[in-house]
Amino acid sequence: MPTFSLLTLNCFGVPTPTTHPRLLALARELNARDDQIVCLQEVQSHAYRRLLMRACDSYPHAAYAPFVHAPKGGLLTLARLPLAAVEFTLYRSREVPYPLSLMDWLLHKGILATRLEYAGVSIVVLNTHLNANYGGNWDRRSSYTRSEAEQLRQLADIVRAQPPEALVVAAGDFNFPRDSWLYEEFLAASGMLDPLAGDTRPTVRAPLKLAKRYALPIDFALVRAPALAGLRMESELRFVEKVRFSGRPRFLSDHMGVEL
Repeated sequence: MPTFSLLTLNCFGVPTPTTHPRLLALARELNARDDQIVCLQEVQSHAYRRLLMRACDSYPHAAYAPFVHAPKGGLLTLARLPLAAVEFTLYRSREVPYPLSLMDWLLHKGILATRLEYAGVSIVVLNTHLNANYGGNWDRRSSYTRSEAEQLRQLADIVRAQPPEALVVAAGDFNFPRDSWLYEEFLAASGMLDPLAGDTRPTVRAPLKLAKRYALPIDFALVRAPALAGLRMESELRFVEKVRFSGRPRFLSDHMGVEL
């Protein structure tokens, strides 16, 4: 049976002294992998988008939504397969409860949908990055959480609107942990499955100055699958270890990748 492989990663594409060599190192790693689709989040400038599209030369196809300073939502999808359609949907909930949330507003976060066909199966990939929860508190009364919940309702609507025969993948940085009520309610509303359900390994590396409560599993590759004979799903964390670039071993991002 043919194998379809997808990788999602928040690539931390923000301006720092090491971003350029780090993204080049990431491109080398991606070129060496076998994934047909790569979903990247936090590509926060067109310079970094162009760098990734140029350096990831084994991915001849790319999707993004043009915007002023960066692709909309900071989203970039790379593909080894031709893309039949590309569509970006802006999240309706763009609340700015605190000044830090202004970064989410400026990026115009949303959902980058790409449609393709592989081995006779229609596949819809929803690359997304939800608003950050800077408080690290997912209580229902939190302003951050209310905004995330509204975005998830919109994402679930888009999942349910896809043809029943399509394999649907929602991948990206969801910014809430696997054990939260947001996670449970989204899976129930969308009908999606999490191949890593119950896995408590963090997918984000909290900076040393932040509490460990931020080091949580918040990156997902979720699936809504049609009835396909012999279908089997596996998922694993990638880019867990350091890679050597700029003279010493370094992490490729402050997040780990999730492979489906």
